Order: sequence, then C-alpha cells, then structure tokens
Amino acid sequence: MRGHHLAVYNFGLHVDAYESPRVEGFRLREPLNFEAARRAEGYLGRSGYDGEPGPESWGEKVYPRFIKESGFDDAPSSLSLWTGLEALMAFTYSGVHADALKHARNWNQRQAWPALVLWWVGEDTRPSWADGAERLESLHDDGSTPRAFTFKAPFCPHGNAITIDRDNVKAIAGRNATGQEALLAVVKTLKA
Repeated sequence: MRGHHLAVYNFGLHVDAYESPRVEGFRLREPLNFEAARRAEGYLGRSGYDGEPGPESWGEKVYPRFIKESGFDDAPSSLSLWTGLEALMAFTYSGVHADALKHARNWNQRQAWPALVLWWVGEDTRPSWADGAERLESLHDDGSTPRAFTFKAPFCPHGNAITIDRDNVKAIAGRNATGQEALLAVVKTLKA
C-alpha cells in the first residue's frame, strides 16, 4: 500500500532446545527460509538477532508473555517488513516456507496464541521486537483489529476490513517459485 509497509512478527516455542536433534529440521531450514524471503517479491527486510551474523537487530529482542514458565530463555521468532498482504501471503504459504510449515509440528509446541501478527507501519518506520510482542498479545487478547490482525481478518492501513486478492497471491507465488527452485530442491532432501 502506498505510504505503508506491512510488518509481521511471529513467535513460537520449540519442543526442545534449539541445538537439540529434535529441532534439527528447523535449524537446517532456517537459513534457507531467510534466503527464500530475501528472494521473494515484496520482501523489504528483516531484523537480525543481537550477537549473530546477518542483518542488524531492530532493537532489543523482546518476547510476548507466552514465553513465561516455558523453561526457555529464547524462542523462535522473526520480525520483517513487506510491501503488502499478498506478497507476504505468497511467501508464507508456498515454496520453501510452506515446506517448513508442513513440518512445524515436529519442532514446535502446540500453542494457545496466534502464530503471527500483522500490522501496518509508515514506509519510513522500522518496527521493533517490542512492537511485535505487544501486538501479538493484543491480537490474542482482543482478536483481529486494525492495529493487530491476521490473514484471515485483515485490515488496510486506514483501518478498514479488506479481502485479500487470492489470484494475486497465486500470481506472486508463481513468480517467486522461479527464484526458489534451487532452495526448494535442497529443502526436499532435509530431515523433517
């Protein structure tokens, strides 16, 4: 949307420590997912993680309250910016990332909170980890609203409920597939 970008934050809990063999399938796919996103139409950037090589962190990493009493100090989460809903949806539910979603039950705990939250920011605004954690909690507590929503109940930057153009999602996914062929071939060889 002109003048706005779509922010997305996701958060979950693994079934075991990140280094554990039980989470190996996730660990192996993580860099491939980041590369697939980088190649995807509509991708603008993502926050890195303090102390790790890669993109700069968009502030101190903060988690939603759902991490409390989990036994974990860290959790799988990401924060990124996209040009719009259709571009993000095309990346999320096709190609390399779709393969990860297919196997996520092997690495992630069932959760009672939303897996992700979406919100609009001004095109010159970079969201912080704290923004994402707070908005995920808001989505959990209040349902989909213009300030924290999902693909199932999206809003435009002006606060009006909208419908996602599924034909455009399919078209973008088709264009993304070309840039993901080699990555997807690698992913198909990985342990689930």
